[in-house]
Amino acid sequence: MATLRERLAEEVPLVAVSFGDEDAGRDAAQARDLRVDVAELRVDWFASTDPEHALRQVRPFAGMPTLATIRSKDEGGYWAGDEPSRLRLYETLMPEVDAVDVELASTEIRAGVVAAARSHGTVVVLSHHDFTATPAAARLDELAEEGFAAGADLVKISTMAQGPDDLRTLTDFTLRHHHRGVIAIGMGPEGAASRLMLPVLGSRITYSFIGGRPAPGQLPFEETVRLLELFSPRFADRRAA
Repeated sequence: MATLRERLAEEVPLVAVSFGDEDAGRDAAQARDLRVDVAELRVDWFASTDPEHALRQVRPFAGMPTLATIRSKDEGGYWAGDEPSRLRLYETLMPEVDAVDVELASTEIRAGVVAAARSHGTVVVLSHHDFTATPAAARLDELAEEGFAAGADLVKISTMAQGPDDLRTLTDFTLRHHHRGVIAIGMGPEGAASRLMLPVLGSRITYSFIGGRPAPGQLPFEETVRLLELFSPRFADRRAA
């Protein structure tokens, strides 16, 4: 199976599903059966963030593209520890996963995560989440510049969409920066279309769900795949291969 870096180089939309640690063996088997493009391992959801426990939950996904996320509470996650401990956990997981996601705003550990990722050849996603609004175009551009200057392979921008104007803002952002490697998402009911439209226009990964814990405006995995197969011939060709 291709690595995440190899799949990103194809510039074909990728569909991610987020998993906790309820039953890692079951979830990994289901992800393989459904041919999930990216398994996002939400380590901040885990019942324990002890490094050995985290490694046991990650290892069943070996051989498929994986993205480890330890999301801070400030950006909608559940991480309850301190920042040095979060950095050490990222460093522990780095050899076991294809990519890591850490917030742009996590300046205390951001450089350390990027440095560790570089030493392992791991893809770095630097992310920004706004759960209330979609900032103006100039602010989104600033975030992209900050992310790439800090060493991101991908900059992820996820904002609350309040209507068509916000979708246009996110679309324009994607078109301006798609060649650099961005993930753009409009959250909420008004943003649901962005989870299909923006990947077709160059946003590298869209997020979906299987079972519980959907994010605002997220579509089920099988529905996301079905619609992307209609809208993206290259995506359909890869699924058929």
